Amino acid sequence: MNLLFLGDIVGRPGREAVATLVPKLRAERGLDFVVANGENAAAGAGITGSIAKSLLDYGVDVVTLGDHVWDQNGWENEIGTFERVCRPANLPPSCPGRDHVIVGKSGFRLLVFTVLGRNFMGPKVDCPFATADRLLANHAGNFDGALVEIHAEATSEKQALGWHLDGRATAVLGTHTHVATADTSLLKKQTAFQCDVGMTGPHDSVLGREIEPVIRRFLDGMPRRFDVAAGDVRLSGALVEFEPTGRATRIEWLHLRA
Repeated sequence: MNLLFLGDIVGRPGREAVATLVPKLRAERGLDFVVANGENAAAGAGITGSIAKSLLDYGVDVVTLGDHVWDQNGWENEIGTFERVCRPANLPPSCPGRDHVIVGKSGFRLLVFTVLGRNFMGPKVDCPFATADRLLANHAGNFDGALVEIHAEATSEKQALGWHLDGRATAVLGTHTHVATADTSLLKKQTAFQCDVGMTGPHDSVLGREIEPVIRRFLDGMPRRFDVAAGDVRLSGALVEFEPTGRATRIEWLHLRA
């Protein structure tokens, strides 16, 4: 079986890349599941109900979110209406929305959830390790494989979670930095891993934003509007092949120009 996980979708350029490439990839690669992080899909910060619906219509099976989950006004009132969208699982339990999604294909049930890292991150969240343990234990018997996204800044935290879940998750894949890492690997017990799969959006940019305002902010520290860039749009993610047992057999970093 095949799973494609897409890194942070940034703004309209990222959404258009998904619309163009995901249907083609599903057909060409025989994809069983497509999961995408949509936390930057609305003008580079957050997501809206209409955008979430469009991503699902483009062929994404599950939309995950990160630390910008609540950046768009009103999304907290919409998130609960989407069965295939999940907010980070280690946010306070009082937050709206699902903390996981289980999707099925050909009799295989895939558990999907995201945990936020705690190093160099803003939100105050529960331990990502304990949260992952809890979800895997609570849903034992209801899934055949698990995709765990760690949305975090520190590579050490991401690597540690990968090893912590080795053999218990089909894949542990990282997002948040928007810059892909060169550590695509199968861990010892057949869990696919990558610290960061990169972003889906404009790469002629600084993390998806127009270059000049970011440079000027670094030079003088003055606040500026960071609009989403437009050039060199690419789709970035990880393609994971796995057995019906849920054990990964191969992982490939996928990086395509739109």
